[in-house]
Amino acid sequence: MPSEFELIARHFVRPVGPRTRLGVGDDCAILAPEPGQELLVSTDMLVCGTHFLADDDPAGLGWKTAAVNLSDIAAMGGTPRWITLALALPTIDEAWVAALADGFAACCARYDVDWVGGDTTRGPLTLSATVFGEAPRGTAIRRDGAGAGDDIWISGRPGLAALGLAQRLGQLELAADWRATCLQALARPEPRVQLGLALRGVATAMQDVSDGLAGDLGHILARSGCGAQLDEASLPLGPALAACDSAACARRALLQGGDDYELVFTAPASARARLDALAGELALPLHRIGRCVEERGLWLVQHDGAQAPLTPRGFDHFGAEADTGGAAPA
Repeated sequence: MPSEFELIARHFVRPVGPRTRLGVGDDCAILAPEPGQELLVSTDMLVCGTHFLADDDPAGLGWKTAAVNLSDIAAMGGTPRWITLALALPTIDEAWVAALADGFAACCARYDVDWVGGDTTRGPLTLSATVFGEAPRGTAIRRDGAGAGDDIWISGRPGLAALGLAQRLGQLELAADWRATCLQALARPEPRVQLGLALRGVATAMQDVSDGLAGDLGHILARSGCGAQLDEASLPLGPALAACDSAACARRALLQGGDDYELVFTAPASARARLDALAGELALPLHRIGRCVEERGLWLVQHDGAQAPLTPRGFDHFGAEADTGGAAPA
């Protein structure tokens, strides 16, 4: 069995670019941020049985561990630059570790991110990454900039990852021609880095959808001091509905499911043409799903025009959902 340091040397030492003066090997990495940039930092932890299942593919798990962290940088309109990985292992299965490391490195390479360090120890299977990004001074997109009259947008096909998880847990049987798509959305999310960069100076507030659209939009509303109305007719339910063949199931997956790592953002009505064009430029659907209002709260405007209150709550690690024993959003 390899030692901790042999394990690191074999699998965690990867090439770095010129913006990293020193990577793995010393007590610290040495990074070289660009002049005029502000540093963005985020940490996410993935715990076996809470965020992923014990039999998950290790390469996919490595990819996802990197991706969910890069998504936090994307959610602020930043460019991800560096990442570290801390890994707790109950035992060493070197083939499993090698696949995990390869998946993590593949995601880093895809988004031109240097893997510059981390740690390993014995313990319950846990992965914790810290990502560092850059944004020109004053351009990072925060959660506190939304205002009454702003449109609310969501990217991609939210809800598919939640359906993939339900399939993994045996809670439903997805349509055969959508099953692989939903499982891929769950296992290998794509952080919306290019979208985040393109939304600098356009979006007034933004965050990624990790714990459910309603809950994560609720964070924007709380920080911005406003409310929102979502249009039931504008929700992008088509893919989720095709996958599960139930309107209630599709709406629940979209609004509460999480694990999508799409971006929910607000923007002035004057930006609609620009955002419609941007969707084509990025080959990424962008859906206008509602508007911000002065009165605090979150409502769903139904097809008949009636308003129903929505609880802006997603997954809570210490709430009732945390006691289900299933995997949950990171």
